[in-house]
Amino acid sequence: MTQLIASDILVAGGGLAGLVTALEALRAGKTVTVVDRDTPERLGGLALWAFGGMALVGTPLQASMKIPDTPDVALRDWIRFGELDPQDEWPMQWARYYVEHSRSEVHDWLKAEGLKFMPAVNWVERGLHGEGNSLPRYHVLWGTSRELVRCMVAALHRANRNGRLRLLHRHRITQLDHVGGKVSGAIALNEDSGEVVRFSAPVVVLAMGGLNGGHEECRANWLSDRPLPATMLNGAHPFADGKLHHLVADELGGQITHAGDMWNYAAGFPHPYPHFEGHGLSAIPCKSALWLNHRGERIGPAPLVTGFDTNWLCQRVAEQDKPWTWHLLNWRIAAKEFAISGAEHNPRIRDKQFIRFVKETLLGNHRLVRQMQQESPHFIVDDTLQGLATKMNALTCSHDIDAAVLKATADAFDANFHHGKRLNNDDQIRRILHARQWGPDRLRTCKPAPLQMPSAGPFIAIHMQLITRKSLGGLRTDLHSRVLDAQNQPVEGLFCVGEAAGFGGGGASGKRSLEGTFLPGCILTARAAARFITHGH
Repeated sequence: MTQLIASDILVAGGGLAGLVTALEALRAGKTVTVVDRDTPERLGGLALWAFGGMALVGTPLQASMKIPDTPDVALRDWIRFGELDPQDEWPMQWARYYVEHSRSEVHDWLKAEGLKFMPAVNWVERGLHGEGNSLPRYHVLWGTSRELVRCMVAALHRANRNGRLRLLHRHRITQLDHVGGKVSGAIALNEDSGEVVRFSAPVVVLAMGGLNGGHEECRANWLSDRPLPATMLNGAHPFADGKLHHLVADELGGQITHAGDMWNYAAGFPHPYPHFEGHGLSAIPCKSALWLNHRGERIGPAPLVTGFDTNWLCQRVAEQDKPWTWHLLNWRIAAKEFAISGAEHNPRIRDKQFIRFVKETLLGNHRLVRQMQQESPHFIVDDTLQGLATKMNALTCSHDIDAAVLKATADAFDANFHHGKRLNNDDQIRRILHARQWGPDRLRTCKPAPLQMPSAGPFIAIHMQLITRKSLGGLRTDLHSRVLDAQNQPVEGLFCVGEAAGFGGGGASGKRSLEGTFLPGCILTARAAARFITHGH
């Protein structure tokens, strides 16, 4: 016999957007059922593993650092960098809503929930030609977003008075119940027992994440004018498969928009202990590393340098002859600059170890470099470029790297320093010097120096490839997070939040994100949905 569970609100997905929706609804006195596909210890979805960076506008921390940010400045940056179409109504409205409300509805709200931010604002995605973030606005949660998830889950249980919350794990929604275009519940499958469960609810909130967690869907959505690499790593999750998106589109007329716009990363390598097949880690590329093609030649003429335009980096990597690239650096650079995105490999921030964090920032993160040397075959270390080339070829089972070519590549870069620090003429060095003008970047970016500088070794080569991450597109929604049909009318009883909605409107970021817009986008869309569901405005 099929089990029937009734509640005021059914939330499909236990990621950050789903948790915030449920929390706000519980606080408003509603009964809530949350259905999540993953196991209990992974409640929180990708946010549980994310670094915790947030693009926020007009915060007290910005003011203390004399950053004159305003919603108008941020919106100008957002529209220009994301190349938003002024006629694309809902993404434009959500972009404006984000910059106008990220301070009050994200920053202030999180502070009131007991969360804190690190005492620095970072400057990311500046744009290749200054068309990105014109000001620093990247705030980092102290404790990473794992602390954010823990805080939300704890608040959820505190708000669960009189058993108004029901939380089901390992359940996959397979069908939405609807009559005359009005949603009335859903059907789910218990993926452990095979039991079918029916949910009755006048409101269903879709919070199932993006639609590019599987390579088949990702490749199907790939824009035809963009290079597509032969292989990619998965930095999202296979559960973000887009099936609910298509179900809504096919049965209820919901509109999937901007599915081809994605926020991937150019410097991924396989997770040493993968959580699922093809699982990759996203390195934060070292600004001082030379980015090379599969032959060991520097990619150019414009060198690849992180921190300016991630979308452009991904396209350059994807157009290479083989689906991997190399980062060539030395231990001096790696200790100061190498990092991996996410909570898992940032324990000092994740576990709030402030003294150790400061020590590693000032003296070098040798711990992480040694860890990757031991755990990952894609992180190659050798005392000589000749030995490095041999190991690089062994990893790729090829003879692609000629040691003489690798040496010539390093020599050509090092020649910039033959006549002193003032007579170099290299765009990567110019970008490094520009980044170092901002204090927080200066702490994590080496002073330019020859790659083969004595005592800077050993040499390191990191085998990188493109890694998928976030969907910028999704189901089209209005400012109340209601799913809209082809006539731009709300599908009654159906809401969509977070990445499933393209972080608002089916694609609020456009073609590029200013970075750090995803966690706040989840919170803003979730709070908008809960506010309308519970208060009608």
